[in-house]
Amino acid sequence: MCGIVAYIGPRDATPIILNGLKRLEYRGYDSAGLAVLQNGKIEVRRDAGKLANLVELVRQQPISGAPGMGHTRWATHGAPSARNAHPHLSASGRVVVVHNGIVENFLELKAELIARGIHFQSDTDTETIVHLVEGYAAGGLNLTEAARKTFQRIEGAHGIVLMSADEPDKIVCARIGNAGGVVIGLGEGENFIASDIPAILEHTRRVIFLESHQMAILTREGISVQTLDGKTLQPQIHTVAWDPIAAEKGEFRHFMQKEIHEQARAITDTLAGRVDFENGKIRLPELNLTGQLARRIERIYITACGTAAYAGMVGKYLIEKIARIPVEVVIASEFRYSDPIVNENTVVLAISQSGETADTLAAMEEGRKKGATLWSIVNAIGSQAMRVADGSISMQTGPEIGVASTKAFTAPLVDQYMLAILLGELRGTLDEAACRALVNDLRLIPDLVGRTLKREDEIKKVALTLKDMRGCLYLGRGINMPIAYEGALKMKEISYIHAEGYPAGEMKHGPIALIDKDMPVLCIAPQDPWREKMISQIQQAKARDGVVIAVATDGDERVREMADHILWIPKTPWMLSPVITVLPLQLLAYHIAAQRGLDVDQPRNLAKSVTVE
Repeated sequence: MCGIVAYIGPRDATPIILNGLKRLEYRGYDSAGLAVLQNGKIEVRRDAGKLANLVELVRQQPISGAPGMGHTRWATHGAPSARNAHPHLSASGRVVVVHNGIVENFLELKAELIARGIHFQSDTDTETIVHLVEGYAAGGLNLTEAARKTFQRIEGAHGIVLMSADEPDKIVCARIGNAGGVVIGLGEGENFIASDIPAILEHTRRVIFLESHQMAILTREGISVQTLDGKTLQPQIHTVAWDPIAAEKGEFRHFMQKEIHEQARAITDTLAGRVDFENGKIRLPELNLTGQLARRIERIYITACGTAAYAGMVGKYLIEKIARIPVEVVIASEFRYSDPIVNENTVVLAISQSGETADTLAAMEEGRKKGATLWSIVNAIGSQAMRVADGSISMQTGPEIGVASTKAFTAPLVDQYMLAILLGELRGTLDEAACRALVNDLRLIPDLVGRTLKREDEIKKVALTLKDMRGCLYLGRGINMPIAYEGALKMKEISYIHAEGYPAGEMKHGPIALIDKDMPVLCIAPQDPWREKMISQIQQAKARDGVVIAVATDGDERVREMADHILWIPKTPWMLSPVITVLPLQLLAYHIAAQRGLDVDQPRNLAKSVTVE
């Protein structure tokens, strides 16, 4: 869940690392640090809090040199503090490590090391790694072999980078399990390591993604990729198309605001090359979906976490309605512990922005063990969830920096809609006319997204009236019920206001007791098959003095008469309405948080990519 950057080459590593960490601070911001080899000695600077604290420390206590490595931390073992910040030095100060993951057997290893006389300088599990490496090096092994022995002893999932003052011409890194990505960037006379692409994108677009149980040795001139037991590999080199400017805020106040407004473009990109409007067809070649496979599917499990799971709930409606395949949505952290009923006629579809979410990857592994076909919908090209799947759909949204996901929510809604159409066509549940009509509806979506986002000023005014509320209810029905969950999650994530999403029809079974003049109720009531039922829920809320904020379709006078505030959206085909109804909820949460003076892009206690269980 932490951000890692490392560099080896002729340039000063310090600014490269600090700039890379700035692009990775969304992965963790409890503390930050860097280490460089300066005049034959490893110099370390670390501080608690956000990256700005480290930058100021380096300004006051400059260091320069190469190679070097840096880290921005989201705490797991050990409280957020300078003491527990990475990088961590060995007892001699000659070996240094940065780490993403949890050493699950660290108590056993720590006891062993303490018995040898090692004095620990932190409360972290990570420190066991660097002491083990130094111990093996003291026994005569070089850094590569000492690291290899260490990697074979530690349990759990990890991304690790090591360097030694005694071998200044190399950096060793490894990926073990599903603790997050390890990306190697290939330069000219220099090379890079990062836990995510944006950190190194300004320097190179040629990258290698380490697979689980692989390690790499980097020098200025090249790299060697090996298995943990020493077998040399020939890794695939990928060329990344993202522009470095895409990782900047541009004219917007926050990355989240920028990414909300990028959704029309993101959806256009996710449609590009996949929708044949002329012939009314969907093409998803990377999914590797054949007619034979489509016809033998008996059940689909959609597995994901957080926002991605709510996207999967919308997908359930779409796939069951269009393709007539039973779908279950299972939170990824529960999937592998539930002994799911899976066989060779089951598909496990994982949804993940990063493609590195530990629980989601574990759910995929469970599906694989039981014989399922694995699919993934992923934003990060080359990520683990994409690589281990039998087929995949890329969200095509570009980098998403804000911790609260926005464009990586709406893109998979469209991806699942396309998947449902393709499954329906291959299984024969859609005739040609129905297929063409559903495909043609996709043509409307980028424009509808753009028109909705142009109403930001109206939404900002509503946010101003609500910014001091203490809690709120979000109600939705049918295909928009998951949008109530997602809207409430956005409010919680960035404004720290308690918000609860609820199926509107269940309101009378408990939550209605909460409604009074101090409890705003946000009702998602577009013109869809559940509109009349939602109007009934609005009436019930108003009868109890509730303040009602409604998401409603342009021109809906019945809703206008009842609601205190309206978040208007254009008329939209109902099966695609979640793509539109969520937009004002994103903007509402954003503007409430901004007006409360909160850190929208890096909300407390959260990190962008949850790569530990």
